[in-house]
Amino acid sequence: MHKLYRFLAIKYLLVLLCGAISVAAISGCGNSAGESKSDSSPKAVASADSAPTSGRIKIVSSLPRTGSAKLQTDTMVNGIKLALDEAGYKVGDFTIEYEDMDDATAATGDWTPDAEGNNARQAANDPDVMVYIGPYNSGAAKVSMPILNRAGLLMISPANTAVGLTKPGLGEPDEPAIYQPTGKKNYTRVVPADDLQGSCAAEWAKSLGVKSVYILDDNSVYGKGIAEMFKQRCGELEIDVLGQDSIDTKAQEFRSKMTSIKSLKPDLIYYGGTTQTKGGQICKDMVAAGLTCKLMVPDGCMENAFIEAAGPENADDRVYLTFGGVLPQNQTGKGKDFVDKYNVRYGSMPEAYAIYSYEAAKVALEAIRKAGKKERAAIVGAAFAIKDFPGALGTWSFDQNGDTTLHKLSGSIVHEGKFQFVKLLGSDDQKK
Repeated sequence: MHKLYRFLAIKYLLVLLCGAISVAAISGCGNSAGESKSDSSPKAVASADSAPTSGRIKIVSSLPRTGSAKLQTDTMVNGIKLALDEAGYKVGDFTIEYEDMDDATAATGDWTPDAEGNNARQAANDPDVMVYIGPYNSGAAKVSMPILNRAGLLMISPANTAVGLTKPGLGEPDEPAIYQPTGKKNYTRVVPADDLQGSCAAEWAKSLGVKSVYILDDNSVYGKGIAEMFKQRCGELEIDVLGQDSIDTKAQEFRSKMTSIKSLKPDLIYYGGTTQTKGGQICKDMVAAGLTCKLMVPDGCMENAFIEAAGPENADDRVYLTFGGVLPQNQTGKGKDFVDKYNVRYGSMPEAYAIYSYEAAKVALEAIRKAGKKERAAIVGAAFAIKDFPGALGTWSFDQNGDTTLHKLSGSIVHEGKFQFVKLLGSDDQKK
């Protein structure tokens, strides 16, 4: 019996000992996790407060790299790469990586909401991405802006011009707040908006002796918006607006529409739209219907693909174009330096928006430099604080809405199958 008691006592002690060891082990694991958790709280905060000042930073662009806009966007991507090359893909102790994203599809030949949305989500979810250059189309911006705003990611568009993206009271009633779900601003652009372009276009038409106009648009955010701005200014200038319609951009031709417009005898047809939404076909069908009036189009048609779609023989000395800046062949100073470097590097003249992508990339690099750390909020803040930036487009600043203070536009015609500069429109009034 004594042996049995001793055995049970020893067994009991062993159970207690093992239990103590198990508890200690569990407690140790718990403490380890607890330490990790308690450490992670203050350490995470400290890490956020002292974001990395070296390492890898990604810049991405989202542009239509498929379809008829590809010739334009090829030169835009080249412009971005040229800016990064000049910086040696370095900013301070950061190494810069660049990704060229496509927001168009082969099936449509144009940007799609799904493609642009996917690009924005991919960029937002990649912790290395600090800057999103793009998109090209204003309608695409409506898709990606809320996604990237929630991610606090800096956007710099080289081509969006729709007023509602940034300017309260000029677009839809809920614009631009609907694109800013966090209540903070993260979107900027380096091109003048359509309130300037539409107004300048109407003023140019007036100076050309235009007394009556028929307005067409492609029913897009960009096209309809700029057409409305043009129409509003026409009313102020007492240019008679004979009518306004949105075309079906899926239609193959518009001859019957042109025939009905011909009976009204307008001095000018204004088309708010792009090459991709049949701007060239409008020109071709005007001629086929026997219309002899001028055609004026905005910057969305400022690409060689427009002339090819219209046919040079149809567009020559008939088509007038407005563009938010100066054409490559008419650049001076740093703008000419860019064009010369581009020619040397790529062996050809850049299309109109290449210099804006170059400028956007330069701004991205400057914002990263000024922020000095890999933190999205800091980089956004540094971008909005940019003033008197000595860029390829001139010396300019971002205003409180993220718009450029440059107000210079240009007017061109198609002559001998090429865009030919005619005159400067607007001004470079630097409203800071």
